[in-house]
Amino acid sequence: MTSRERLLAALACEVPDRVPVSTYELVGYNSRAFENNEPSYRRLMDAIREKTDCMCMWGPQSNNKVFSSSYPVDMELEEERAGDTLIQRRTLHTPKGDLTHTRKIVDNVHTVWQTERWCKNLEDVERALSVPYEPLAYDASDYERICEEVGDRGIIMDGAGDPMLMAADLMEFGAFTVWAMSETDHFARVVDTMHERNMENLRRALDANVADLYRICGPEYMTPPYLPPPFFERFVVPYVKEMVDLIHSRGALVRLHCHGNIGQVLDYMVETGAIAIDPCEAPPDGDIELADIKRRVGDRLCLCGNLELKLLEQGSTEDVRRAVIDCMESAKRDGGYIILPTAGPINVPLAKKTEENYLTFIDTALEYGAY
Repeated sequence: MTSRERLLAALACEVPDRVPVSTYELVGYNSRAFENNEPSYRRLMDAIREKTDCMCMWGPQSNNKVFSSSYPVDMELEEERAGDTLIQRRTLHTPKGDLTHTRKIVDNVHTVWQTERWCKNLEDVERALSVPYEPLAYDASDYERICEEVGDRGIIMDGAGDPMLMAADLMEFGAFTVWAMSETDHFARVVDTMHERNMENLRRALDANVADLYRICGPEYMTPPYLPPPFFERFVVPYVKEMVDLIHSRGALVRLHCHGNIGQVLDYMVETGAIAIDPCEAPPDGDIELADIKRRVGDRLCLCGNLELKLLEQGSTEDVRRAVIDCMESAKRDGGYIILPTAGPINVPLAKKTEENYLTFIDTALEYGAY
């Protein structure tokens, strides 16, 4: 089987020739990804290209300005350096008053930390919603390049956030949970507003380009202990189901991304209509073992996971090998399983221990993954 055939078979809960091996956020076949242009990652990326099955994370560019709108809102940007950190402060002039946002970018770390959210209270939320909504436009002109690079060595995976995430992300996480619990009707109204925007933007994104697989993010915000399961049923299931139905109608597949405790919401995840879930974290990072997830929903969902990144960064060679074997014993049976880490390294240079553990993971997965 080609990697493309292998991945699509697993996603369909069929039995391929072996368990697909994915390195998730380390994408072997995207020449523009930082990991393929950083010398310290070269040895690992060469092995990833040679031995694994690529789920290439890629999506068309959009003209999103703020709050999923392309409206040309007035915004001021201030920047300053503090040692190895770039601090960016933005001031947004909305029709109902100013909002501020701060983020930090550390040298040689490929991520961004939001240290101040746009909204601190419900009045700020109303200010955010006062920014007029104009649908996004998408540029998929890079699609031909990425398809050529990936070929039959994998599939292309685009991404989307659910409307609950779009609402929750307005506030600091703790403030969001208080908002959702104590001002539930107000929170629901904001989610509905974001859903309308989200669906229109998703339709336009799909009009521009349809990828093989879509990863929907956000449901983890509605899992215990943050919020009780009925909130997942109310604020995730119906909205995500509409997204899934639209994506499926265009011929693509959907994978639901949800870290943390999924044991109490697993059946709700099935109700969304997604065909796969990740990263299926075991205790103590989650609340349910991979074997139990397989037993409960393995005939209806392809399971993707569940090697913790911290294991690959900090564990011993034997720890990694044992974890891979445990994954295979727990979820390989009858197909419908893709082994992958819960995230990917973001630091430069790549630590030698991380490199060696990734290589151990890949080789052990190939050794124990055949059917």
